[in-house]
Amino acid sequence: MPASQPRSRARDRNNVLNRAEFLSLNQPLKGNQENRSSGKKQSSQAGGAGTQSSNPKERRQSQQLPEEDCMQLNPSFKGIAFNSLLAIDICISKRLGVCANRASSWGGARSMINLLGITGHGIPWIAGTLICLVKSSTLAGQEVLMNLLLALLLDIMIVAGLQKLAKRKGPYDITPGLLDYLTMDTYAFPAGHASRVAMLSKFFLNHLVLAIPLRILLVLWAFCVGFSRVMIGRHHITDVLSGFVFGYLQFRLVELIWMSSNTCQMLISIW
Repeated sequence: MPASQPRSRARDRNNVLNRAEFLSLNQPLKGNQENRSSGKKQSSQAGGAGTQSSNPKERRQSQQLPEEDCMQLNPSFKGIAFNSLLAIDICISKRLGVCANRASSWGGARSMINLLGITGHGIPWIAGTLICLVKSSTLAGQEVLMNLLLALLLDIMIVAGLQKLAKRKGPYDITPGLLDYLTMDTYAFPAGHASRVAMLSKFFLNHLVLAIPLRILLVLWAFCVGFSRVMIGRHHITDVLSGFVFGYLQFRLVELIWMSSNTCQMLISIW
């Protein structure tokens, strides 16, 4: 044992890596270890404090970026054109809403404009058609009145369905009346009065023998009723124009499914 100890000491002396100039390469510095350990502790403490201070709601908000707050850097030409036309439509409709309330420029004529709008409402037309149908004694008159009643009911259902899908508000915050709730005409697009008067005017022009002055008055009545809905602040211009288009399409639909005289007599007998 005593002889082996001097041999191991001699080997350590002869080892090159044990020299002073190579010790720094074999052993890490204490300062670096202390700095690394202190940095790890500080980062762990900061991370723990940050996780404790952050709420679960803030984490969810940071993870989920709302699409409304994101800026579209390269919008399409169609999107720009559509938004521009929509802004022009809203601006012009607000300017033309001269009877939207009592404080408007034409607020005194609001009651007269409302009365003009009632002439294009669905409930008075359905009630009048039923009364005329009961008092009618000719087969041709009953056939026309039954198809007119069908057209009015289709108009109410189609417009109510389209309004529920679009859910577009009017240019002014105006609550609908009682008659509007009965016909489910609570939204702006498309305008129910405009579709109804367009369908009625086309129906009467095709199935009634009218003089030329009456034809002109019928068309003017349809345009006045549609424009009154813009003046009263219930609809935009595009709502009224689309209502005219849907009214014409409804007339074409009634012409395709026109009920014959025998069908009308069968329905009247059941009723």
